[in-house]
Amino acid sequence: MMTQRKYREEIVRFGKFLYDRGFIAAMDGNISVRLDDRRFLITPTGMCKGMMSCEDLVVVDNDGHKLEGEREVSSEVAMHVLIYAMRPDIRGIVHAHPPTATGFAAAGIALDQPLVSEVVITLGSVPLARYATPGTAELCDTLRPLVPGHSAILMANHGVVAYGSDLECAFMNMETVEHFAKITLVARTLGEQQLLAPEDVSKLNEIRRRLEAARAAQESHNGNGMKVAAEEVSN
Repeated sequence: MMTQRKYREEIVRFGKFLYDRGFIAAMDGNISVRLDDRRFLITPTGMCKGMMSCEDLVVVDNDGHKLEGEREVSSEVAMHVLIYAMRPDIRGIVHAHPPTATGFAAAGIALDQPLVSEVVITLGSVPLARYATPGTAELCDTLRPLVPGHSAILMANHGVVAYGSDLECAFMNMETVEHFAKITLVARTLGEQQLLAPEDVSKLNEIRRRLEAARAAQESHNGNGMKVAAEEVSN
């Protein structure tokens, strides 16, 4: 079971990954990890996520109110509150602006076509949420119908939010979105996209369901659900 210090180190590490890969620039993006059923840890506002220290992070409650930390909470904390509330299985969230995927979001094009088998297995599809001002209740309204059935969402004229069973999974989902966006862009540039046949998509979705069931069973066996002891994350 990870301590709060380890979670802080993990967020700092993945913040640097995002920055080094060009998924964020300047003070873009935000990252969070669920600590227990009452709190989560999130990056601060107004700071480069590639240059953070563990002490810069902020602990908030399930309503997004600051409980601990010297810095101010991310202005987009409401998006994290929404996803954690709707998805008890989610323990890590990454919001970033990877250039190719964000280009699709700015063009109003979802990444929801079955072009690559591995993407169908890992993400299913990546829908597009209509535009809403970042950090507002309206943004949450656009995301709400899409959160339950997806692991990553394009936000029109904004960026991408990806989430998973832990922060590493959330980061990998973000990376997969950007990789898929690059492949899609190449396919569209070369000519007509050759989509997978419906029967092939059905087979891939079945594989995805089996993998998700196996992961859930393993997490339950290891005790990695919502039963994280408060004392383990308070150190």
